[in-house]
Amino acid sequence: MAAARKPSGRRGPGRTLLGLGCIGVAILLFGAVIWAAWTYNRVSRPPTPLEDQCRVTAVVDGEEHTVRLTTEQAENAAIIVGIALQRGLPARAATIAIATAYQESGIRNIDYGDRDSIGLFQQRPSQGWGTVEEIMDPYYSAGKFYDALVKIPNWQTGDINDVAQAVQRSGVPEGYRKHVTNARAIGSSMTGHSPASWTCHHSSPAAADPDGLRDYLDKTLGAGVTGEMSVVDRQLEARPPEPRLAWAVAVQGVAQGSRFGVASVTLEQQRWQLADDGLPDWQPIDVAIEGVAIGF
Repeated sequence: MAAARKPSGRRGPGRTLLGLGCIGVAILLFGAVIWAAWTYNRVSRPPTPLEDQCRVTAVVDGEEHTVRLTTEQAENAAIIVGIALQRGLPARAATIAIATAYQESGIRNIDYGDRDSIGLFQQRPSQGWGTVEEIMDPYYSAGKFYDALVKIPNWQTGDINDVAQAVQRSGVPEGYRKHVTNARAIGSSMTGHSPASWTCHHSSPAAADPDGLRDYLDKTLGAGVTGEMSVVDRQLEARPPEPRLAWAVAVQGVAQGSRFGVASVTLEQQRWQLADDGLPDWQPIDVAIEGVAIGF
C-alpha cells in the first residue's frame, strides 16, 4: 500500500485566481470610495465656516431655504444667471442652468471630467459643444447651454431634472433633481425675485475697481438690465429700468465683491455693507435712493 502524500504547500491555480480576484475587488472598492469622496468634495461640500463664502436665503415652495456657496461658486453662478437675464430668459432658465452646473461641476469651472468633458457644464468638444478654450470660458459655455435649452420642447413647464437631462444626456439621468431646491433659491435671488436675500463675506477683497465692475456688468447683464451706468467718486451707479432688475444688479455687486473690491451696495432703502467677519444682513437706511449705488 502506497504511503499517503504530504501536502506540498502549493496553491492550485483556482485558489491563486480567487486570491487575485479578491485583491482586485478590494482595489475597485477602494477606488469607488475615493471617487465618492472626491465627488462629494467637488459637488456637495458646502464652504467651511472659515472660508470666504456667500449665503442666499429665499422662499422655495412656501418655505425659507438657505444655500451657502464658496466665492468661486458664487462668481460662476453670477455669470450663469447674468447671461440668462441678458438674453431676456425667465428665472426658470437660470434655475435649470444652475441645477445642471451643480451636478456636473459643483458650479466650478474645472478643466477635467469624464472622457473629454470640461467646464461648468462638463460639455464635450468631441460632441460639438466647442473647443476646449471656448468651453472653459464661462460666458461661452453658459451661452451654449441656453442655446440648447430653448430648443427643448416644453422647457418652460417641464420637470427641471428632465429638461436638464434632455440638454445634457447624462449617464446619471436623475442627478439634477437633488440640486433643484438650491438652484431655485439661487435663481430667485440673482434674478431679483427675492430682494435682499444675498450676502457674502470677503476676507481679502481685491483693490477697488469700479470701472472693472462696470465693464463686468455691461458684459454679463447688458444695458437692457443695468440701464445707464456711471462711476463717480469711487462709486458705481446704475439705473435699471425696473425694481426687479435693480435687485439683480445689486446681487451681482455683492456676489462679485471679492473680485472688484466692493464695500457696499445700496438699493431703495436698504444697504449691504462688507463686514470684517461674518455674513452681514441687509440693513434699512433712512432715505431711499434711486437706482443702485455700489461703493468701494
